[in-house]
Amino acid sequence: MNFVGQRRWFLLLALILVVPGIISLAIPPRLYLGIEFTGGSTISVEFSTLVPVEQLRAKLVELNHPEAIIQKAGDNGYFVRLSTLKAPVGEGAISERQQISDALATLAPLSRYDISSISGVVARDTVRYSFLAVGVALVAILLYMSYSFRKVPKPFRYGTVAVIALIYDALVVIGAFSVLGKAVKLEVNALFIPAILTVLGYAVNDTIVVMDRIRENAARAPDMPLSQVVNNSITETLGRSLITGTSTLIAVLALLLLGGESLRPFLLALFIGIVTGTYTSIGVASQLLVMWELGEIGRLFRRRPRVQASRAEGRA
Repeated sequence: MNFVGQRRWFLLLALILVVPGIISLAIPPRLYLGIEFTGGSTISVEFSTLVPVEQLRAKLVELNHPEAIIQKAGDNGYFVRLSTLKAPVGEGAISERQQISDALATLAPLSRYDISSISGVVARDTVRYSFLAVGVALVAILLYMSYSFRKVPKPFRYGTVAVIALIYDALVVIGAFSVLGKAVKLEVNALFIPAILTVLGYAVNDTIVVMDRIRENAARAPDMPLSQVVNNSITETLGRSLITGTSTLIAVLALLLLGGESLRPFLLALFIGIVTGTYTSIGVASQLLVMWELGEIGRLFRRRPRVQASRAEGRA
């Protein structure tokens, strides 16, 4: 199959997949953020007997906390994350902390009940450090690939197209969570950042496999056009990419269906990222490398000013 000859269709499909998420990110609220990013409260509770998580969730919904995220902690304990608890209003008013304690005690006697708060300052620091971690990862990948491919002509291009593909993968995952946040209130929590970094690691590994085969084939046939080298390399690595991606997706899907609710956002981000990471190694990074070599990217940007100038002349 002539993969390189269909590069415009590959890139068009990639554009179609990312545009809805970008539009959603442009419309506030951009993401449905968890308390790690907005601030809130956490409850560590342990009952004297086993209380089913469904009963605990129903009780928290009664207390006007449907956003609560519940994680199992020990045999009879739970760790609960929810929005900031309200302070008592007026004399003699019962604090929300006490209201929750009294309500949970109706399920079973409490052997431990601790509440702590996460401030908005800590949440803002979390967001800042999260973006910093992703940025450092992208720069490191660019430098690593540029150094590893230093023996081929224009090695910086290999690192650049790989980073562009990784940014695309991250945008697809973030955009999907933005759309799902508006549709079903899918929360972005602390596990979302490790999920993005895991997706970047998986995607760059898949991209490096294709790029490394391009390097090997280019060394074997230095007179062969790069477009043919890239096409041959994609064909040779396609089976490996599909088998690796499919086997990983099966494992993630099993965890997504059978795992706990607190892990589902993390696993969903992995699922989306693995699909896009497999696609971008074939349909984005490699195709951009060919377009750059053929000068098609430069002609695209040079054509735009000419079109704008001709329209201006027509109006004159």
